[in-house]
Amino acid sequence: MVVELREYESAAEIAKSLDNEISRTKSMLGEYLRRLDEIRALAERSKKIRDVVFKLAGKKGGQQNLGEMTVGNLNVILDANPFHELTAIEEAVRSQQERLLVLQKTREALNWVDQIEDTEGLRYLVLESDGIPEKILLKIA
Repeated sequence: MVVELREYESAAEIAKSLDNEISRTKSMLGEYLRRLDEIRALAERSKKIRDVVFKLAGKKGGQQNLGEMTVGNLNVILDANPFHELTAIEEAVRSQQERLLVLQKTREALNWVDQIEDTEGLRYLVLESDGIPEKILLKIA
């Protein structure tokens, strides 16, 4: 999580920045959802083939952790299969959906910003966490 303190010239600039983050997040979410559909079909086909092969071989198919290792805080998967990719994309989709929801709620909470007009001499210091405003400090310059 990255926390920043940004200064804005106007309330409208805060709203515009937030609207841009919402648009960017929606775009990324759309791309992840498209990729999720593609990899889900591949993962299902791969699972069917794997199940048939294990059944014919008379073995139980289980999740094997071969090729997985942890280096520091990083999980490395060698020779990743469609299930690994599916899991990663699902995690990215959930994260983007949560981010979008927080951004939209924050933007909704900032509706009062649209009503502020004459703000000459007023500075907006905004504490942001990963691009999402958490605190607005109004300062008279």
